[in-house]
Amino acid sequence: MGRRPSSSGDTDCRSWLQVPRSALRRHLSTLSGGVSRTTPWRRRPLAFLCYVLSVSTLRPPANRVALYRSFPTRLLSRAWGRLNGVELPTWLRKPIYSLYIWTFGVNMQEAAVEDLHHYRNLGEFFRRRLKPAVRPLCAASCLISPADGRILHFGRVKNSEVEQVKGVTYSLENFLGPQKRQGKDSLSFRDLLLSSPENDLFHVVIYLAPGDYHCFHSPTDWRVELRRHFPGSLMSVNPGVARLVKELFCLNERVALTGQWQHGFFSLTAVGATNVGSIRVYFDQELQTNAPRYRKGSFYDRSYVVNGDQVLTGTGEGGVVSIDGGGVALQKGAALGEFNLGSTIVLLFEAPKDFSFNLQPGQRIRVGEGLSCP
Repeated sequence: MGRRPSSSGDTDCRSWLQVPRSALRRHLSTLSGGVSRTTPWRRRPLAFLCYVLSVSTLRPPANRVALYRSFPTRLLSRAWGRLNGVELPTWLRKPIYSLYIWTFGVNMQEAAVEDLHHYRNLGEFFRRRLKPAVRPLCAASCLISPADGRILHFGRVKNSEVEQVKGVTYSLENFLGPQKRQGKDSLSFRDLLLSSPENDLFHVVIYLAPGDYHCFHSPTDWRVELRRHFPGSLMSVNPGVARLVKELFCLNERVALTGQWQHGFFSLTAVGATNVGSIRVYFDQELQTNAPRYRKGSFYDRSYVVNGDQVLTGTGEGGVVSIDGGGVALQKGAALGEFNLGSTIVLLFEAPKDFSFNLQPGQRIRVGEGLSCP
């Protein structure tokens, strides 16, 4: 066949794309069993997408990160949230859920309802409840895992920097936001959080994979005094991405619950991710995450410290919690909230300097298992 004439601009573009385009054309020709034809890229969107992805892997890491951060992850997450709410025909539920179970290794024997036809949509399946006896609480440990997942990192907080994965840190102040506690200007942000010089600040990062149980629970007996919501990006929190994107947890949307436990400062932060824009806290029905618009760097506070006794009713999953002027009282193991797919929980807390973890990096952990030595 004759080749259509091209302008100098087309020639330059064709020269730039010559090697990967030719290889891709031969590959497509082999798959189709025919002779390839010279056709504009706009008529082969799938091939063009493959080319873009292949070229992006050759870019320097900084360029790949910039390209990834430009993706409309919040829009995609809202679209995914709408899809999750679409009711599936009864005959289609078992094939779709079975594919998900097979892909991500979901253990349906632990589910309170094992019948796949019971779950009307993907959202209900993702938020499935467990049988009461499958997550016993460790009585010997003062601190238990709030979620099923994998331990990414744990240890002491040094120089007001926290490791999201080994070797990659983020700023403690950027993560939690400004604190109202008064202190000397010479004190670091980490020291401002401590109530006693005999204590130190510790952290644990738990990654929830898509196949994990999606609810999170109270890791100890404590009082939540403040909820701080940070709108932001919704990039993947997969460990591979966390190694590339510095301060990933500070960039992503998150909900930080801060308060007090027996040793002083305590916080639990639920970090959103791609397709996990929806973060629910059962006792706080005012919380709305993944809004269409937000102002970069903004955050929204709600204080649970009130004057006089109140009773705040949750949505059923979290039951009823009491507010007595000092915050929301939570018991160890109490249902606290949920994600829509999988994400990350970060615990930051004050404890005596001799506090020690009973963990290994990368280990699998489940709700109720002890995080600390007795």
